[in-house]
Amino acid sequence: MGFDEEAGSSTNVLPPFPREDTPLITRSEHHLSSQPKTFANIFIAIVGAGVLGLPYTFKKTGWVFGILMIVFVAFLTYHCMMLLVKTRRKLESKNGGFSKINSFGDLGFTVCGEVGRFSVDIMILLTQAGFCVSYLIFIANTFAHLSNTKKVLGFSPKAFYIWSCFPFQLGLNSIPTLTHLAPLSIFADVVDIGAMGVVMVEDIMIYMQTKPVLQAFGGLSVVFYGLGVAVYAFEGIGMVLPLESETRDKAKFGRNLGISMGFISLMYIGFGVLGYMAFGEDTKDIITTNLGKGVISLLVQLGLCINLFFTFPLMMNPVYEVCERRFCEGRYCIWMRWALVLAVSLVALLVPNFADFLSLVGSSFCVVLGFVLPSLFHLMVFKEEMKLGVLILDIVIMVLGVILGISGTASATIEIFSVKV
Repeated sequence: MGFDEEAGSSTNVLPPFPREDTPLITRSEHHLSSQPKTFANIFIAIVGAGVLGLPYTFKKTGWVFGILMIVFVAFLTYHCMMLLVKTRRKLESKNGGFSKINSFGDLGFTVCGEVGRFSVDIMILLTQAGFCVSYLIFIANTFAHLSNTKKVLGFSPKAFYIWSCFPFQLGLNSIPTLTHLAPLSIFADVVDIGAMGVVMVEDIMIYMQTKPVLQAFGGLSVVFYGLGVAVYAFEGIGMVLPLESETRDKAKFGRNLGISMGFISLMYIGFGVLGYMAFGEDTKDIITTNLGKGVISLLVQLGLCINLFFTFPLMMNPVYEVCERRFCEGRYCIWMRWALVLAVSLVALLVPNFADFLSLVGSSFCVVLGFVLPSLFHLMVFKEEMKLGVLILDIVIMVLGVILGISGTASATIEIFSVKV
């Protein structure tokens, strides 16, 4: 169903369904965000566990290509985020009145009706669940590395620690409102930044002692693999519309977003390059498992595990909103939540490698959500007035997204199944 047909319908009013917005961002007309707070919110929305797989990715792609990859994905992600903002502003400014567009899903419904909302919903569901799978893989692999045992009560260490998390996650994910858990997200990001700083300092010290041989380019075969991990690391496009709504000075949102993306890019480049420089070909899929057995290393790894453990229910909340809206008329359903936690845990058991899974999620789901849908919605809304160059750029981004999605998914899948468990 096209945008023009929807625009002409007097019944096209957004239904009062729950959105996929995170519970950490709430709209208040009297408490809009300043530029520093907007910068902090953007940082929280984007930076996550994906950064821990960057050194391993730089090992596979080479450090020069890794830098180019981060810069390219950061620029493209910023461009597509601004496409969503411009599209929302265009629709809300039209005479005849669209309902307030608060989220990516609302935008999809306004542009394409239920098909648009469903497309966004399914990608939100898969990406958010994918993030949580990666959290469980990280927690289990980290504890397996720290325990250094082959069996725990008859289970493999990874399986034991995933099932150990399971009953506690059932409890945390049963909480109908996550207001009381929201401060833990801030704690998670503080720990992330602190842990990254500690790891980078140790990387420099180790590199000064070992100075391993490094490769600049890893070959064409790993290009799409690396891009998939980079896309995952920058995933946060589902939050851009709520964040822009919360900004007091909306005219400066684009500049603030650009500065935030530039800062995050530099941080990612530094973390990825230094991690690879320190350990060379011995760089592991989770960089913290390369660290020694000292107290600082132990605290860093435990801190990361704790913050990801408590971030899990926050990241699953959009999944529950989508499923409960579609299958339970928007009502809270504990059994559906428990079934989804079980499904995520089972997938985590089947995937052996952290970075490989990041590439799979980034290539297959994040690419569609981050590149294909924003450029498609922008094209449909502005097609009557856009210049030829803008039209071509939207089409190029969509085609690039499809190519990256297919090739990256295939590359990551091959890597996953090539791992000997």
